[in-house]
Amino acid sequence: MNDKLLQVLPPEGVKMLLTLFLSFLIGLEREEHYALERRYSFGGVRTFPLIGLIGYGLGLLSGTQLLPLTAGFVVIGSFLWLSYQHKFVGGAAGVTTEMSALATYVVGALVARDQLWVATTLAILSILLLELKEFLESLSTKIPTVEILTFTKFLLLTFVILPVLPNREFGPFGVNPFKAWLIVVAISGVSYGSYLLEKVSKGKGGIILSAFLGGAYSSTLTTYVMAKQARTARSPHCFSGAIVIATGVMYFRFLVLVGLFNRELMRTLLIPFVILGALGVAGGLMWSRMVDSPEAEAVPVPVSKNPLELTGAFSLGVVFVVLLVATNFVIERLGHAGLYALAAISGVAPVDPFIMSLTQTAGKATPMNLAAAAIVVAAASNNLVKALIARFVADADTGKQSLIMLLALTALGLLPLLRFAR
Repeated sequence: MNDKLLQVLPPEGVKMLLTLFLSFLIGLEREEHYALERRYSFGGVRTFPLIGLIGYGLGLLSGTQLLPLTAGFVVIGSFLWLSYQHKFVGGAAGVTTEMSALATYVVGALVARDQLWVATTLAILSILLLELKEFLESLSTKIPTVEILTFTKFLLLTFVILPVLPNREFGPFGVNPFKAWLIVVAISGVSYGSYLLEKVSKGKGGIILSAFLGGAYSSTLTTYVMAKQARTARSPHCFSGAIVIATGVMYFRFLVLVGLFNRELMRTLLIPFVILGALGVAGGLMWSRMVDSPEAEAVPVPVSKNPLELTGAFSLGVVFVVLLVATNFVIERLGHAGLYALAAISGVAPVDPFIMSLTQTAGKATPMNLAAAAIVVAAASNNLVKALIARFVADADTGKQSLIMLLALTALGLLPLLRFAR
């Protein structure tokens, strides 16, 4: 179709039509907006296309120089300032129309410089922002300030700190600051995603949904919170089943995190961890259906706290580096038995940093099967810790049921050692 159009019109004619079309769409949106509000408006379906054409014409005249375009921008801006002053005196202080007029000028200039995709995208995004006024303004009341701050922290971790870190290895153990912080971002990102889903679903789900989201966030924290909640809930089957579900989800979480940094290690763990995760989730679901009180299923159990505290992120980075160095040291000095001991100990604390340290050494300082076996031991050790937490924090019935099922999952979780430890 473009070829046929070019046969009828010269290339510059096509650009002028595109400029007119995009500018007209922006002007039409402003015209409709002011028709509904019935108050002073700066311009509409005639003024905005004229501004776009001015931008296009000055873009052609400028060539490689920016001075004519800049001068035109200043002149248009001066007229818009006068319009804003007129509105301000009349009691309307909004500046959206004036800004959209400046965007229209830039659209024309971009078309003149053959940036057709950028110009079209800019125009469409401008129209979307104008049309979504009510929705966007309502976000300020729907999203708490603390959540905006949390998201800003995630952007800080990902797009401010990460790019400035050196991407090379230091020291005898090959510590790479960029990869270390990238792992912090990955762990925080997975936890943050679960945290957001939990915030969105709060009040709409129950214990089972909290178990799935909590397992993606932290199965250990989920176990503790649910065990504490179970004291007064009087629904041992539901809560003990939910605790096992969270542990099953943990195996899928580990696969995702390992796969982000070491695909071969993930493939090694894929079959046993999928089986263990499926057993945990399916077994927990079946057990939780034996609900002792019908209303317990409707009770939401918030299990996540803000996963993006900056002190926590820096602490996670430090722990990861320490465990990376410790893993290399243990392999070098203590061999397989030392790594298994370190894996068992790491299960008592947050196990993610240890597992992620193995993604960096597997296939290098650590044989692939040995790294997989160490992760199996760490996961089983963590399951044992959760079994003890449930037993001593929850009520007697929930604690006993959770203990038995988690001990069974721990034993099953050690079976892959028969394959990896050969």
